[in-house]
Amino acid sequence: MLERTIPQRWRVKIDLVIRLVAFAVSLIAAGSVVVNFGFELPAEERRWVMGIVHASWWFYFVMFTLQSLWALLTSRKNVLPLTIAVGMLLYVSALPRIFGVGEGSLLHGVWTFLGSGFVTMSVVSIFAVLDISRAIVGLMNRKTNPAMMLAGGFAIIIVVGALLLMLPRSLADGAHISVVDAFFVSTSAVCVTGLSPVDISTTFSIEGQIVLLALMQIGGLGVMTITSFFALFYMGNTAAYSQLAMRDMVGSDTWNSLVSTLFYILGFTFVIEMIGALLIWTSIHGATAMTVNQEIYFSVFHSISAFCNAGFSTDSQNLGNAVLMSCSSFYVVISMLVILGGIGFPILVNFRAWLAYRLHSIFKPNHRKKMKHIANLNTRIVITTTVCLLVLGTAAIAVTEWNGAFAELSLTDKVIQSFFYSVVPRTAGFSSVDMSLFSTTTLVVVVLLMWIGGASQSTAGGIKVNTVAVAAANFLSVIRGRGAVVLFNREVSADSVRRAMATIFASISAILIAFLIMLSTEPDLPAKGLLFEIVSAASTVGLSVGVTPQLSVVGKVVISVLMFCGRVGFIVLGMSLVRHRGEARFRYPKDNIIIN
Repeated sequence: MLERTIPQRWRVKIDLVIRLVAFAVSLIAAGSVVVNFGFELPAEERRWVMGIVHASWWFYFVMFTLQSLWALLTSRKNVLPLTIAVGMLLYVSALPRIFGVGEGSLLHGVWTFLGSGFVTMSVVSIFAVLDISRAIVGLMNRKTNPAMMLAGGFAIIIVVGALLLMLPRSLADGAHISVVDAFFVSTSAVCVTGLSPVDISTTFSIEGQIVLLALMQIGGLGVMTITSFFALFYMGNTAAYSQLAMRDMVGSDTWNSLVSTLFYILGFTFVIEMIGALLIWTSIHGATAMTVNQEIYFSVFHSISAFCNAGFSTDSQNLGNAVLMSCSSFYVVISMLVILGGIGFPILVNFRAWLAYRLHSIFKPNHRKKMKHIANLNTRIVITTTVCLLVLGTAAIAVTEWNGAFAELSLTDKVIQSFFYSVVPRTAGFSSVDMSLFSTTTLVVVVLLMWIGGASQSTAGGIKVNTVAVAAANFLSVIRGRGAVVLFNREVSADSVRRAMATIFASISAILIAFLIMLSTEPDLPAKGLLFEIVSAASTVGLSVGVTPQLSVVGKVVISVLMFCGRVGFIVLGMSLVRHRGEARFRYPKDNIIIN
């Protein structure tokens, strides 16, 4: 009833003004937090910056309170968990501002912490991210091309990441990084590639490595997944077009399952990374010269890097440290994290449904619910293709390097390293052995694995195992003289076949064009190394034969563009640049083209 007392046109104008003001405040607040974080400021300037942060906190406090009261007065019931969570965080941080407690009180320590600059900046940062995310997703209501939104989202995060990595506090004492190298590393992190022209351990401070870790996490989850999650929950409901666009981006089956799918993606990610960090810490604890805190940081960093298929390491030798080589279980854990990240979130969600069904069947056998096709076609393709590639890759690398690069290792380590190197090209980029020691045959196998990559809608790159499976099925249908493409007794849609063939063509074309450019711009570097680097970048792998630090500025730009295109997707990038005309209302006469 209260909403009806205000004319619709006035409500629209008021809402627009509030959104614009909130967006402007969020940008200023985010900038203030970054300045305070990244620079060693004089006392007077720090007071000014923190003054802006505190003013932003009060703005969010007032606005959130007014919005909550409005929701109560208008009897809106679509209050979502994240809204409640951030509201509680805001009001908890308000306690020391409203109720002062003297030094002699038992609550003085708690009140001091809640009123500290750290808590204030954390709360302001969360609200700033929420408001900026809301503004970005709000653009979808104007029917912005979702592919353009995805590419633009990655580009914005890359630029922001590069600026953060160049902050004085992000760099180690005495270290320097050029603008080109900062953008290269940021692109590599957001595109979860792992290539770097600088030594991560000696170039970046702990703060810089944490920024790198955040960029990897954002890139692994997907920019639009995180943005959609924040915006969807903060806004309560978005327009139908926005929800449909987000549903397609995160791989939700239905409109109603969008929220649960977003929760599953974030939940699976953080649970797997937490368990992975614990297993890594268990495998290296006491075996290195690191303190317990350093071991924990090392474990968390590498767990996130592995699951996101990023391939970054805080060790100068990546994972080739002699101490780590003695921890065989460490490489098994890293491999499993890479595999889980590379099979894709839809597979993990499907696995959850399968597990729930099995548990329900065990504990309630008399009330067995019917569930057809628990393992859908996409899951069967990904699991089958992944297992085949792992077995064949392990066997091929073991045969070619048993008495080569792995000659000095024990029998167990040879098997583990063979398995490890069949996993990391798809597409983590970790390395434990100097790849320049590999034979040409092994490098060809690795290039093929890099080009194929992981599964669709995963943290991995490459043309994806789904694409390879569909292309192989299409090849078999042609030579058998069949009109339909069939996989696991299911006919593959013509659109899927078209997209698979277009993806392969786009990938090969991009690799060849980049190779020709690099041959002319990097004449002093070996062609084999350049091709390896190009495939590694285009497939967002991160493996290198030592070429990256020797690249010229033009070469680094080419590799950065390839990493960006590989992460966004060549087809998605093309769709973002080309205007869609829709289906024509007429058809041209059909004719046959002579093939072969």
